[in-house]
Amino acid sequence: MASVTVERLRTPRGELVLRRSGEHCEIVSNGVFLMDTRDGRSERELVRAALGAAPPGARLLIGGLGVGFSLAEAVRSPGVELVTVVEIEPAVVRWHRTHLARWSADAMDDPRVEVVTADLGVWLRSGADRYDAICLDVDNGPEWTVTVDNEAMYRKAGLDALARRLVPDGTLAVWSSNAAPAFEALLRSRFGTVHTRLMSVARGEPDVVYVADRPR
Repeated sequence: MASVTVERLRTPRGELVLRRSGEHCEIVSNGVFLMDTRDGRSERELVRAALGAAPPGARLLIGGLGVGFSLAEAVRSPGVELVTVVEIEPAVVRWHRTHLARWSADAMDDPRVEVVTADLGVWLRSGADRYDAICLDVDNGPEWTVTVDNEAMYRKAGLDALARRLVPDGTLAVWSSNAAPAFEALLRSRFGTVHTRLMSVARGEPDVVYVADRPR
């Protein structure tokens, strides 16, 4: 089925497009497919993995709003007190009031949800609030970033910034569309325990969720 362009706009990071194909939507950045609404299993697993050891009253930070699967899973999760979502694109936030609302399950109106429109790397460095769990899903993975600037998030300085925002026993979960051995090795050097969860997809390599506990 042919895709129909719902909205096309220019941003400081280039062109951003929302498309519809049948009942589903997809987001494309500078001609590169980012995500769609067809299968959110790995995004939901990202949140489950991050919150697996979290205490009651957990505070969760989600980097990247996407099509809303992660946020919807977060507000469904028992014991979550606060969900902070940091999304760089104002248009993506706006689409969750209209075209994408069904996939984020109207979670934008949940009183526990705080949506911040900002660059995640800058935002991490500008505050000091700590979280029991952090989910990072702002790119197609450590080796396939949306912008060149995002590469820093998967290097030592980026992991340090994420670790500083975790409580001592906190968990970081990172989504990737493919295995990233170099990133995994760096993650192991910064955290006490690291394991991976593989999620099969219709075509290509499995999605990977990296789960890191107890920052050093």
